[in-house]
Amino acid sequence: MAPGRRVERVAALIRRELSELLINGIRDERVHQGMVSITTVEVSGDLQHCKIFVSVLAEDEARKEVMDGLQAASGYLRGELGRRLQMRRAPEVVFQLDRGLEKGTSVLHLLGELEREREVKGTPPSSSDDTESPDFND
Repeated sequence: MAPGRRVERVAALIRRELSELLINGIRDERVHQGMVSITTVEVSGDLQHCKIFVSVLAEDEARKEVMDGLQAASGYLRGELGRRLQMRRAPEVVFQLDRGLEKGTSVLHLLGELEREREVKGTPPSSSDDTESPDFND
């Protein structure tokens, strides 16, 4: 198996196992203050480091608590990954907040507001030959 393919496979396995552990394995109440989703898992080529990108649906303060709880549980999660995936040396686990979904939701909200404004004001006139344009050739 090619090294890049092996890293991808390990990343997919880690994502699956961590998703299960987020639901049933972590007892820290801070982690359960928001809805946590694993968006991406990046594993280094030597399989010794693993960066987990998570999206957290919660208010800012609760989001910070969730991230603190995940960091506190990283040692436990590393041990569980090593046991479940039968790895000689489990990768060091680091969590990073992924704000991609949050930004997407913000953009959709802004687009919705623009659409409502257009409906209230009416559709802006389309450019046509009837409108006078300044003549800069004078």
